[in-house]
Amino acid sequence: MKDKIILAARKKILFLPHAIKQMSHPDRMITADEIKEAIFRGEIIEEYPDDQRGESCLVFHVAQNRAIHVVCSPKAEYLAIITAYIPATSQWSSDYKVRR
Repeated sequence: MKDKIILAARKKILFLPHAIKQMSHPDRMITADEIKEAIFRGEIIEEYPDDQRGESCLVFHVAQNRAIHVVCSPKAEYLAIITAYIPATSQWSSDYKVRR
């Protein structure tokens, strides 16, 4: 899956409206550069092969001294960024890799 993500991202990264809204939230302000870093250097922590939007996954990465999660879906011509957020400690393990 990681290979598919990187291949698609090298072609083009498309930020879907929901992702832009979540990234732009005042208490998050996740940049496109943070998303790109997560895609190329992050770790896939969940895979969703049967997602209604097509195969997708959840990527974890620490960028700018904070954990971020990115849900993305590789397509033939681009990588769709579905959403991105700062994981809440109430919903994730202390390393932000396992759901509570």
